[in-house]
Order: sequence, then C-alpha cells, then structure tokens
Amino acid sequence: MRLTLHADYALRMLVYLAVRPDAAVTTAEIGEAYGISKHHLVRVAHTLKRAGYIVIAPGRNGGLALAKSPADIRIGQVVKKVEPDLDLVECFAGKGSACPITSVCALGGALGEALAAFLSTLDRYTLADVIADSGPTLAGLLVPADALRPARRKRA
Repeated sequence: MRLTLHADYALRMLVYLAVRPDAAVTTAEIGEAYGISKHHLVRVAHTLKRAGYIVIAPGRNGGLALAKSPADIRIGQVVKKVEPDLDLVECFAGKGSACPITSVCALGGALGEALAAFLSTLDRYTLADVIADSGPTLAGLLVPADALRPARRKRA
C-alpha cells in the first residue's frame, strides 16, 4: 500500500506546523523546506482546513497554523480524512466491481482486516508523538535558523 502524495504532503505540512507553533507559516516556506511545489501545498492546505486540522489567515501577515494541539491530532484520522481512496482492491468499492469472484472471495475480507490494522496502528500515534523525540533536530532540518530565533528589538 502506498499513500498518495496528497496524504504524504498533508502529514509533512502538519509536522512543519507542529515545529513552528508560534508562527504563521506560508505554503512557500513549507515548500522550500521539503522541496515541494507551493501550488501542491495550497491544495493540501485547503484539504487540511476543511478537515479542521489547520487555520488559514489571509493577508500579508497571514499564514497557516494548527487548529488543534498536536496531541489532539491522530495520524490515522488524518490519513482517513485526506487520503482520497483507501480501497486497496477494486471490490472494496462495492457496486461496479468487474471481478467475477467478489461474491465468494475471502481476499477482500483479509485485505479489509489488514487496512483496519494499518489505520488502527496509525491512530495510536498523535502528531505530538511523531515530533516528540526529534526535538530541535527536526526543527533544525526544516526551518531556517533565523526563523527559530526571536526577533531582535531595535534600539531607540
């Protein structure tokens, strides 16, 4: 099984936002960090917004931010919301399957059980869990050093 790029980018976007909790982040920043087109990330951001995971503040000083605490974002739930098609095989779709043995085949049940186990495993992890052990290392890999430092105050 392979997740779509849309789901992959959604998870990466959430990770980036989780390591930048005090900043409004642009899709351009996230794209630069991961080497992903900003245009792909705009679509991903809208998907995450519709699912309630992020907020989007428009305008010059706007950007993206998590709508929930990382501890409240379950990875399995994200995958279920952003992955457009979790049908591992044609017969999962129900009506319209061209497979002639669907009505008597046990393979669909086995694959369904495997998919449920996959999603159940992912649901045991939160966004907080996946960034917890990385600490400053993850932020250092993704975020330019000057963005992590507090802004300097100008002297009068």
